[in-house]
Amino acid sequence: MSEHLATIEWKRTSDDFAYATYNREHTWKFQGGESVRASAAPAYQGDPSCVDPEEAFVASLSSCHMLTFLALCTKEKLVVDSYIDEAIGYMAKSDDGRMWITKVVLRPSITFGGDGAPAQQMLDALHHQAHELCFIANSVKTEVLVEAPAGG
Repeated sequence: MSEHLATIEWKRTSDDFAYATYNREHTWKFQGGESVRASAAPAYQGDPSCVDPEEAFVASLSSCHMLTFLALCTKEKLVVDSYIDEAIGYMAKSDDGRMWITKVVLRPSITFGGDGAPAQQMLDALHHQAHELCFIANSVKTEVLVEAPAGG
């Protein structure tokens, strides 16, 4: 078992503490020393120049899938030269009126080196296996779909 730590720091910068005026900007600090400027989504009074939790959630799913996919490719002796995913998350209200990320669509575009891209059937199987093994995907109820273009 492993532990993963994050420190979230926020401090009020407004004179008052009203919904319309309090600051949403805060900092995420990680064990390796990296800091990320974060905020609420712009729709919730957040700073659009910062990462918001919903974006981070989508990035987390995408990153986990990619890292798992890359590991699987090494086991199959496939050479990956680049991997770009323009993932998108969809937020909606549940039946009981609560907001949640209902679906995340991963759209990886992969360039293979070496002997080139594997057959589409193998590529689909690798994405399926990466999804099944992704720690983050296994941790959420959000539907996660992979829409990889043919050959990548």
